Amino acid sequence: MILSRFVDFIRCYWWQLTLFIMLLIAGGSLFPAAQLPSMPGTDKTHHFIGYGILMFPVALAKPKHFYIIALGLIGFGGLIELIQPYVNRYGEWLDFYANTGGLLCGYLLARLINKWQGRR
Repeated sequence: MILSRFVDFIRCYWWQLTLFIMLLIAGGSLFPAAQLPSMPGTDKTHHFIGYGILMFPVALAKPKHFYIIALGLIGFGGLIELIQPYVNRYGEWLDFYANTGGLLCGYLLARLINKWQGRR
């Protein structure tokens, strides 16, 4: 029951959660840093997880223009990578691929949950 309420909360506030996560990703990706903090896992793993979390609320709610939003999120990931060299960071195509893979994984996880709950 708690999981179901949590999922309903995400479906209700999907666009606010998505915007908040986008701001976190943009801030974390574009903040100039002389040295990145040490965290467990690889850089690609962080990209994959972050973008999976970004896609999850959108895919769970599956709004009317879902596919346009999904393409926008892919573009967002690419734009971040293009801007990074201008803010003392490194943009990489492999990061973009990890971002896109994370988006796909977030979509698949949300689809699984929707199927499990008998929705869409």
